[in-house]
Amino acid sequence: MAYDTQLADKIREYLAAFPKLKIEEKEMFKGLAFMVNGKMCVNVSGENLMCRFDPSLQEELAEKKGFLPMIMKGKELKGYCYVEPEGFKSKKDFEYWINLCLSFNDKAKASKKKKK
Repeated sequence: MAYDTQLADKIREYLAAFPKLKIEEKEMFKGLAFMVNGKMCVNVSGENLMCRFDPSLQEELAEKKGFLPMIMKGKELKGYCYVEPEGFKSKKDFEYWINLCLSFNDKAKASKKKKK
């Protein structure tokens, strides 16, 4: 599945405004992940954003326009969601979601490194 390269460019451009962040891009989840300081932060999945956020905000965020829960193996994954384009059409909404992901990034756990 291809991902929205214009959305990826928009995220890339926004994150570039934070020079202290170490940003790495990786293709994963059938899209493009933006790793911030070694941790998955925000992804482009198809035309959607895939956001990683504080799981305690799940219920509050579920009320937002464009929110879709992330379901893996039949279970809702707390702290992750998809946001459809209608939910980040405006600059304000786009920045809200990206900043939400960035604010959780310091607290987020890095995934375990695979042993070679």
